[in-house]
Amino acid sequence: MNESQAREDICRVGQSLFARGYVHATAGNISVRLEDGFLITPTDACLGWLDPARLAKLDLQGQQISGDKASKTIAMHRQIYGAATVQLPTTRCVIHTHSTHCVALSLTATGPELLPPITPYFVMKVGHVPIAAYHHPGSPAAAQEVADFIAQYAARGTPIRAVMLPRLGPNVWHDSPGAAMATLEELEETARLMVLQPQTTALTGQELQNLRDTFGARW
Repeated sequence: MNESQAREDICRVGQSLFARGYVHATAGNISVRLEDGFLITPTDACLGWLDPARLAKLDLQGQQISGDKASKTIAMHRQIYGAATVQLPTTRCVIHTHSTHCVALSLTATGPELLPPITPYFVMKVGHVPIAAYHHPGSPAAAQEVADFIAQYAARGTPIRAVMLPRLGPNVWHDSPGAAMATLEELEETARLMVLQPQTTALTGQELQNLRDTFGARW
């Protein structure tokens, strides 16, 4: 994926997420890791109305080169890339949204993770989603905590593709904007199921083992 393709993909994914209600107003951001730096949506930009030429470009040290002012979340995204690529070296995109059902669950969550393994596709396509402590938007402490979660789960042999920031929303990452969007959609729709049916039980240990054996699920 070259820079021109990355710019188009960020805008296409942003418009799709906005049109279908996964993001609203100026909430959320999308970044892509390039060979020579990063692209990220500008601060206070509506993801439904992005201009490829106005996306912020930063160098590998996080210094802005061109475009509108970069979202403050670039610090978090850089930490995610640095940690995730140790186990998942093809990681190229991070998406953050304020997805309604994920945030709703986080308001009353008591466990270390946002969701139990209630559907096979959540297990296979998303995996574990740890919940960070609450931090204000853009907090360096939040970025470090997310990076620590990535390292901890990788050490257990269950690399993750999402972390939940309570009262804010999920960060998800994958190989491309399209793949990261699909991960986000699966996460939000699973959260919606749990909001609608809060008494849903988790898959059994044997059912999870079957997903590991058959599909290589990392749970």
